Amino acid sequence: MHMRKMSRFQNVAGRILKLNNAWFPQWKPCVVRFDRRTALNTQFTRHICSREERKWERPTGHDTGLKTYNSLTKRKEPLILAKERTATWYSCGPTVYDHAHLGHACSYVRFDIVQRILSRVFGINVIHVMVITDIDDKIIKRALEENISPTVLARMYEEEFKNDMISLRVLPPAVYMRVTENIPHIIKFIQGIIRNGHAYSTSQGDVYFDIRSIGNRYGKLMGMGDTVGEPGDSDKRDPRDFALWKGAKPQEPNWESPWGPGRPGWHIECSTIASSVFGNQLDIHSGGIDLAFPHHENEIAQCEAYHQCGQWGNYFLHSGHLHLKGSAEKMSKSLKNYITIKDFLQSYTANEFRMFCLLTKYRSGIEYSHASMNEARSSLASISAFAHNAEAYMKGQLLCQEVEEGLLWERLTATQSSIEAALADDFDTPRAIDAIMSLVHQGNRQLQAVTKDDGSPRSPAVFGAILSYIWGFLDIMGISMLDREVGQTQDSSGTLENVVEQLVRFRSEVRAFALSPEDPTPTGGTPIRPRPRPDRQPLLKACDTIRKDLAPLGVHVKDRGTNSTWEITRQRAGSEKEDSGEKEP
Repeated sequence: MHMRKMSRFQNVAGRILKLNNAWFPQWKPCVVRFDRRTALNTQFTRHICSREERKWERPTGHDTGLKTYNSLTKRKEPLILAKERTATWYSCGPTVYDHAHLGHACSYVRFDIVQRILSRVFGINVIHVMVITDIDDKIIKRALEENISPTVLARMYEEEFKNDMISLRVLPPAVYMRVTENIPHIIKFIQGIIRNGHAYSTSQGDVYFDIRSIGNRYGKLMGMGDTVGEPGDSDKRDPRDFALWKGAKPQEPNWESPWGPGRPGWHIECSTIASSVFGNQLDIHSGGIDLAFPHHENEIAQCEAYHQCGQWGNYFLHSGHLHLKGSAEKMSKSLKNYITIKDFLQSYTANEFRMFCLLTKYRSGIEYSHASMNEARSSLASISAFAHNAEAYMKGQLLCQEVEEGLLWERLTATQSSIEAALADDFDTPRAIDAIMSLVHQGNRQLQAVTKDDGSPRSPAVFGAILSYIWGFLDIMGISMLDREVGQTQDSSGTLENVVEQLVRFRSEVRAFALSPEDPTPTGGTPIRPRPRPDRQPLLKACDTIRKDLAPLGVHVKDRGTNSTWEITRQRAGSEKEDSGEKEP
């Protein structure tokens, strides 16, 4: 009798393991031995299986030669794509109930930079889909407070978010997809999870994901399988179970479903929409680190339960938090410690914010302060000053000692190699920026001005190559060479530039006249050193006064011998705040 029971246990276990292998062919089955001493020690078996069940499998496909930090493994992995030179990418978009703030901006700009690197440096076509959460508890609450429709509220803030992204030069995804326009797909997706035995409905019209049904497969991303889940009704089988569908409540928008009227839970929207576009395999999933648990963890569980696959998303990329100086808390609406993107752009430019993001790794935490923004501004100013001098040298307006041209060509080649290696290593933008600044430093060392042309050979071409490379690099990173801080203004007519050009030209002529020396050889006398005429000193003072008065207005004139060059910079409100001693936000 005992042997017959043991045989039944083995048959049942065998069927379970076969089913497990059919579902998850990439996973190695757990070896379970049955004997009179151990019988069916489920606790021991669960402990042994958990490591195998959560193991990341290296994808099959095309190796890009790049490495990226994968949150699934907590280390850098080779980036392998299912299709050659094509990356499928899904990202969690905003919940549109309020203004977007710098915390949001930081994540979206950082991943925009990563996508630009993939496409423009390494030639990978990124197919990016982003969801807009336009139905949610927060949206409903805010709409009731403002006595407007949740749909109207969501559309208002969705449009504002998109405009903010344009202002920050974030490239739009291939498509934005709204939750409310995908309700039928979401319902079918939930039905599929129920059909596969991984979700259940309750008497309240709710549907929950059944965590126990997938055993230790839950927790792949953060390893938090035993964490207490979100609150819910008493019909939940396990506290960790989370809502796929929420039964309708008074004054809330709802849609008809097999379980009664209601609306989707938070996590199901992303699993459904990503699957509707990319199917049962996704190359890259991105979002802020705060979304890793429970949101991304639950997405993985839902997708693998629906598709009955062992690994749905191959790479999870997470950006670090942005926090205010002196605070360990992330910037967020709930903590009321945020700065809206619109307010920020009153003080700083998109170029400055993007440089701010480039100066730290995308997955690192980042501290926002006037000091950190000034560092970004200073980096751009250094590049701009070098560019201005290099352009003046190329035009023959800046006289320099003989340039070590061969050295500069070598530095340029080394910089190009260094930057490509840095970007291939988990998109290491701080290292790339260091290489750019080093190249600028080397260029500046060669631009040593002299007052007199000694006939040395000139080397304008190498400076043209350096500038072309720097502007190309910055353009890839989303820093526009047409809106440099050195200042091209956004006046498309060019009227301001033309006026300044005429003013500086007139001033240069007056200054040249004032500097013209007295006759160096008086009649019957000994030749003397040329010097300006004393009666023309007031003209020189007037020229200096104009130069000084124009500087606070953003017009900077530089005198180079008898020639003069100019540039326009825009005065930002941030500078005024710093000068006035305003405290950190």
